[in-house]
Amino acid sequence: MKQILVISGKGGTGKTTLTAGFSSISKNAVIADCDVDAPDLHILLKPKILKKIPFYAMKIPVKDWSKCIKCGRCRDVCRFGAIDKNLNILEFKCEGCSACAFICPQGAIEMIDRRAGEIYISDTRFGPFIHAKLNIGEEASGKLVTEVKKIAGQIAESENRDMILIDGSPGIGCPVIASLSGVDIALVVTEPTLSGIHDLNRIVEVARHFGINTAICINKFDINEENTRRIEKFCSKNEIPILGRIPYDESVVRAMIKLKSIVEFPSNEVAEEIKRIWMKLKLLAQNEDLHPI
Repeated sequence: MKQILVISGKGGTGKTTLTAGFSSISKNAVIADCDVDAPDLHILLKPKILKKIPFYAMKIPVKDWSKCIKCGRCRDVCRFGAIDKNLNILEFKCEGCSACAFICPQGAIEMIDRRAGEIYISDTRFGPFIHAKLNIGEEASGKLVTEVKKIAGQIAESENRDMILIDGSPGIGCPVIASLSGVDIALVVTEPTLSGIHDLNRIVEVARHFGINTAICINKFDINEENTRRIEKFCSKNEIPILGRIPYDESVVRAMIKLKSIVEFPSNEVAEEIKRIWMKLKLLAQNEDLHPI
């Protein structure tokens, strides 16, 4: 079972649009959306939710006022200002360190699980789809990504699926690192802008640090061909394969308005290029002798 991850160094490069296109032409795959902070792949896949699984992250303190002697030691030990002058616990400031529960001489504070989000097991016209949403303000995105990938792997194994297609988070933070874990290849989607070039370099360094094979797709390559040449030069210098160059095309927007992947839309140049990229990407993922680059 192979794992293919689509990521980008910054938001707005077309990562999810490309993943939706791959989903429509992949066969026997489980699809996973690991952009748990701001998921949007479901908009194009229009999933039918089959099961909801609550996600619990860090524990939070709860005070039993019948035991509290108001000594104030919990407030004194809290480094995050999460206990006010009346010794009330301010949940939105709490970091879940458990110091208050540890220091309380009366055992009046108990650490309990806090529901931080939800995982969805769904069905789509392209196959099984695992996605999730982290509650506002929560910080356990990496842990949630790991759970999404774990469930996707279980479903792929139980249904004899030969691939997991993952839509990762943009950037280089914790959810991206969790998304990279165990994948066979990461396709980095970039654009020919100065910020796109800068963030491409960062995400490639992260993938290389973890020994993950990478390939590049340049989206909207024709909006600035000078910057496209800079990306090509960077890839050549670092021995990173460029699998495709997708032109700017307004049909992408028209497809999204109709809630379809670009590959499902009437014949267009972008769809054909995505099909070519997908074929190359599958070949790279299946090549067990491919060394980290």
